[in-house]
Amino acid sequence: MRNFSILVLMYLSATINTFAQQRPHYTQYILNNYVLNPAISGIENYTDVKLSSRNQWVGIDGAPSTFYATVHAPIGKPDFRTTATSFDMKGENPRGKQYWTEYQTAPAHHGVGMTMMNYRTGYINRFSINATYAYHLPLGLRTTLAAGFGAGVSNTNVDRSKITLANPIDPAIGSGTGEIRKTRPELNVGLWLYGADYFVGLSAQQVIPTDFNLVDNSLYKSTTVPHLIATAGYRFFLSDDITLLPSVMTRYIASMPMALDVNLKAQYRDRLWIGGSFRRSEGFAGMAGVNVSQSFNVSYSYDLNNSRYLLGTMHRGSHEIVLGFLLNNRYADMCPRNVW
Repeated sequence: MRNFSILVLMYLSATINTFAQQRPHYTQYILNNYVLNPAISGIENYTDVKLSSRNQWVGIDGAPSTFYATVHAPIGKPDFRTTATSFDMKGENPRGKQYWTEYQTAPAHHGVGMTMMNYRTGYINRFSINATYAYHLPLGLRTTLAAGFGAGVSNTNVDRSKITLANPIDPAIGSGTGEIRKTRPELNVGLWLYGADYFVGLSAQQVIPTDFNLVDNSLYKSTTVPHLIATAGYRFFLSDDITLLPSVMTRYIASMPMALDVNLKAQYRDRLWIGGSFRRSEGFAGMAGVNVSQSFNVSYSYDLNNSRYLLGTMHRGSHEIVLGFLLNNRYADMCPRNVW
């Protein structure tokens, strides 16, 4: 299929002068901004583990699918507990206005973690693994600045045995029926400013551009390019039991239009939440989640692409599920204290 060449170019970046989205989409990054920003490593009081599976554009053969696993934890974070946190008390919301009025930053500490991601689209599969580190520095009684980085490797392979071509030789992938594998280093960096009521983040993925040639042919040279991501959110109370968190995320990739997401999340106490998201030029998403216990939570989202665009008429939406585990949760938190 000659269309396979188009798929390769879409995924890896088209030619010397044209670039494309090279990282997977996430809808529920508002639950796990760590997958976009290594500065969040160790931000909570526990070891945070997330597992996620995403099936994009259901109904289209070869549509993208993504699986990731993340884990991060603090090192040397002696939080001093001055108020009840997430222990149910009759007639009182443990995360109500009083709790956040008494919020104080934790002492300076370190955070470490790891991300593992597998992204498949058509005959192309990309696997990456990164170790992360962050340092959290208090700037006052209620504000902290974290800086971090992630370093690892990314492996991309193309399974030529699954491709049928009208011409037995395609210059974009060469000849033969075996797999083409390429491994390259990967570096991500980030900053995260946060307090009791807000967060602001800035990160860069694929900081070091690298040439990525499937075959020894300069006409089909591909390059990984940096992805710059900025995000911000602010939480306020509708009542002592219900909080509302609007947030935005922008993403810049060279030679592509600026991406913009607008999100809204409403949470009832520490127990459950619902939310929605609008992604410019793509469509809407709805999501919901439940904090089942002090060690487990689950959430789901459904994306519906805008039918004004051709792609939006060709599939049955996108599904994403996230499972969260709170390990060594010594303060019995039901949900995050610093990333909501």
